[in-house]
Amino acid sequence: MTPFGARLRRWRAERGVTLAQMAAAMQVSAAYLSALEHGRRGAPSVGLVHQVCEYLGLIWDDADELTRLARLSRPRVVLDTAGLPPEVTELANRLADSIRALPPEAVTEMRAVLERGGREGR
Repeated sequence: MTPFGARLRRWRAERGVTLAQMAAAMQVSAAYLSALEHGRRGAPSVGLVHQVCEYLGLIWDDADELTRLARLSRPRVVLDTAGLPPEVTELANRLADSIRALPPEAVTEMRAVLERGGREGR
């Protein structure tokens, strides 16, 4: 499941809306929405994110959050380490090889490191 899919599912459930109802209102298939929720499709388009926001009545912070999550919801990520130090390429390859076996605590720690690094680089 992607971050976008998890949030979409939660907001849909909070509003008591089924996939079929939402899909019909947005003129997309329920199978497509299900695939988005489960991470079997790529990141949603800006247009679809706007449709979801409009359908669910999301404004301001919630709409911004859904847009941010859509950008972070590519289930098949490609890392280009060309021109970077060899340690970066090694890290990317090791992560690719072991990501499915990482315990949740390790993922939480790694996300925290990335958050700190992103703030420090600004």
